[in-house]
Amino acid sequence: MSELVVQEKNEIKAKLSDSLMDKLVSIEAALPKDFNKTRFVQNAIAVLNDKPELAKINQQMLIQGLVKGAYLGLDFLADECYLIPYGQSIEFQTSYRGEIKIAKKYSIRPVLDIYAKVVREGDIFEEKIIDGEQSINFSPLPFNGGDIIGAFAVVTYKDGGMQYEAMSVSDINAVRSNYSKMANGKAWKNSFDQMCIKTVLRRLCKYIEIDFESVEARLAWDESSDLDKNRVNKPVSDAVVNVFDTVVEEDGSITEVPANE
Repeated sequence: MSELVVQEKNEIKAKLSDSLMDKLVSIEAALPKDFNKTRFVQNAIAVLNDKPELAKINQQMLIQGLVKGAYLGLDFLADECYLIPYGQSIEFQTSYRGEIKIAKKYSIRPVLDIYAKVVREGDIFEEKIIDGEQSINFSPLPFNGGDIIGAFAVVTYKDGGMQYEAMSVSDINAVRSNYSKMANGKAWKNSFDQMCIKTVLRRLCKYIEIDFESVEARLAWDESSDLDKNRVNKPVSDAVVNVFDTVVEEDGSITEVPANE
């Protein structure tokens, strides 16, 4: 890589950093009260450095995606949320870590703990209702590598109450097939267990009354799911969109420069 190309890439990153900070300053009133703008920008740029596929996305589109994480107070570097190239745009999604962080931080009913687990063949999972009180019993086999047969999520509250949600693997696959924006994407193919956890956790969170600090945070949360209730069996390409123009130099080398800059 030539010194000129390195310099151009550093300039693009610096411009993105400055633009992102300017955007955060302009929307400061809608950000969480404890939000650290400088750390958020530093972490976001660090993530982009490690994900070259995102370098092919238009800068304005990148900032729009990053800002959604800022509204929710989530950290891209801590894998609490992430950006995925999707069709002609980019998708912002929360991870299961982000889902848990949001539930703990914004639940009106103070949360003691919230977690989700997959259930594999050989594990014991029981649901019980005794004298009107619901409970579950989960006894996993040690280091069980069997097929996943379901997943469940539990939230316990500081007042002693609890709620849970359980889904069979067929329930999860039905959600994936009918509503996932990227049903055949890398997340589902390579991290099926984590997607099972996220799916059941997101369903549980629907029953947790959450009070965000801003309307923008609520909208970002609503858009952050992998699921699209308006999508049913709609094929979508998950190819990375190259919004850079390719320039062939005199020496035959190829350089990519941002389009429409």
